[in-house]
Amino acid sequence: MDALKPPSTNSYLDFDGLGQLKGQARQNAKGAIRETAQQFEALFLQMMMKSMRESIVKSEMSESSTMETFEGMFDKEVSVQLAKKNTMGLADMLVKNLEQQQANVATTADMLKQRQDTAAFNAAAKGIALNPKAAGISLDKLNPKAAGIALPQAPKFELNMPAKPLNGSGS
Repeated sequence: MDALKPPSTNSYLDFDGLGQLKGQARQNAKGAIRETAQQFEALFLQMMMKSMRESIVKSEMSESSTMETFEGMFDKEVSVQLAKKNTMGLADMLVKNLEQQQANVATTADMLKQRQDTAAFNAAAKGIALNPKAAGISLDKLNPKAAGIALPQAPKFELNMPAKPLNGSGS
């Protein structure tokens, strides 16, 4: 195996290859991001193909557990090959997003360096008062007539209306 090339797993079910990928991620996180994103894309494609196969109505003649097993194995291999060829671009989007997130994360060393610089730390530590003074609002601003806005009048109903008979006759 070439020392410069990261170990490539043949399938996301290759547990030995995934273990090597995990070890590589501990040593060089940026190098393992691409391979991990490809494995995720393969898993996504396989689940999508499985859902598509389940949506097909099967007859009793073509339905068997052996056929389903081979179709599942075929779908897994096709999904891995599609992910390696980067047909969907999902791995590219994941890599781009993860690299942006890693660029925005401050390391522990950076945080310690900022704390040692007392002037910068005190400026950043200036907080917001927990009990700020309440600023009142004048009632003139809340009065709709003072602002020239007329409110609609609510309809008036009589509370003591005579009861109407249920049978429709007047008596």
